[in-house]
Amino acid sequence: MTKAKTGLKRQLLRAGGWQVAKRVAKTIPFGGAAVVLFLVGSDIRRKGVGKGLLNSGIDAIPFVGLAKNAVELFRGDFIPDKVRKGK
Repeated sequence: MTKAKTGLKRQLLRAGGWQVAKRVAKTIPFGGAAVVLFLVGSDIRRKGVGKGLLNSGIDAIPFVGLAKNAVELFRGDFIPDKVRKGK
């Protein structure tokens, strides 16, 4: 029975790949916060300053924001948009 020997290069690549995967997995919750920072202006325009900041703040919390958005996908907004005046 002969075992296929893995080279040093492959072993280093495999170990390095796991290190990169672990680091990426740790940053995923904070990726949502980065998206919220990018979209906070549109929330403020649609909902007003107070409600827009509250909505963005809730969305920025890693797992709470994910749960809120999942429920809003089916139910609709928890914090409604401000009333637009017609012309």
